[in-house]
Amino acid sequence: MRAWLFPVAMITMTGVGAGILVAGLPGGAAGASTVVLLVVAGALSVLALSERIRDLRVVVCASVGVGLCGAALDWQAEGPGFMAGYVSLVALAVRTPRRIALLASAPVVAAIAAEEAYESDSPATASLTILLAFGLLFVTSAFAAVSLEARRRAEALLAQEAAAGQARARAAALAERSRLARDLHDVLAHSLAALAVQLEAARLTAITTGSGSRLVHEITSAHNLTRIGMLNARRALQMLHGQQAPGPADLPDLIRQTAATLGIPIVLEVDGAPRTLRGDAGLTVYRVVQEALTNVAKHAGQGARVTVRLVWASDDVEVSITDHGGDGVEAGLPSSGFGLTSMAERAALNGGRLDAGRSGGGFAVRLRLPVGPPGPEGPS
Repeated sequence: MRAWLFPVAMITMTGVGAGILVAGLPGGAAGASTVVLLVVAGALSVLALSERIRDLRVVVCASVGVGLCGAALDWQAEGPGFMAGYVSLVALAVRTPRRIALLASAPVVAAIAAEEAYESDSPATASLTILLAFGLLFVTSAFAAVSLEARRRAEALLAQEAAAGQARARAAALAERSRLARDLHDVLAHSLAALAVQLEAARLTAITTGSGSRLVHEITSAHNLTRIGMLNARRALQMLHGQQAPGPADLPDLIRQTAATLGIPIVLEVDGAPRTLRGDAGLTVYRVVQEALTNVAKHAGQGARVTVRLVWASDDVEVSITDHGGDGVEAGLPSSGFGLTSMAERAALNGGRLDAGRSGGGFAVRLRLPVGPPGPEGPS
């Protein structure tokens, strides 16, 4: 409503000035004062209705000033000077509280009613007409302001209700995640734990019965992969419980746990200051390192050593996982299902690139991803 109120008021004030000019300016000092009153009334109208001015004292004083200027114009010049009072009442009704608007509009209505009564042959009729006209305009403007305020409150309530609905949906999703996490823990983690115990027993039996180093090696590799699966299941359950997705900052814990589980020396080297990663690029870095270490356990063989190097540059981050020193005797176990193809797809989705291949008697995986603006590492 206020968007069109200002131009309408300006058109009204322009019409007041045009009407006075058409009717003819008074001669001498009265004409000059009429022009001054028109200019002052126009300036005060801007102050009274401008959205940039929110000080209530300025708005009230400017609105009353517009009305009194209109009464003065009506006193000393022919024309629709009283219409400035309409602008005054509309500004008070729309922009100020009801009680202040009623008190502030009283002198404006009184001044214009007195002038019209003085000029009229029937003072009572003229005064009553002014009071009714101004009262109707004031009530209409006040009702419009109340309706506007009610609409704003309704929109605020709708926004709050929408936010509450989203919060309830998130709470329901988290509750469902928690239920799934408990079920997965009961089924998957317990099954893996039992499998790890059985594989260890099978390994010991194979050693005791002299079944051969090849079989012992395969059972040992399967046992190590089962333990890695337990670690990965635990991390997945933590994400289902709503915990923050892992990223580069979690690599030391991943490497420490993996090295302890597999009995493989793993060294982490970090060069440069951490940067902000875009989207789920941080999770991609973590998953690529996780899968590459799993592949080392499956394919590098005994005696393998691993170096994980993380290099932060100005516009990208590069992580490399290189193994060396292994005997290359594979366990012959099936792939985890993530594989190099899935790692490459994750990298491409985040605007990066993944390369993998033989390197110096071992195997190397290199991932390069773009980074965001400088700053501390984000939640990725």
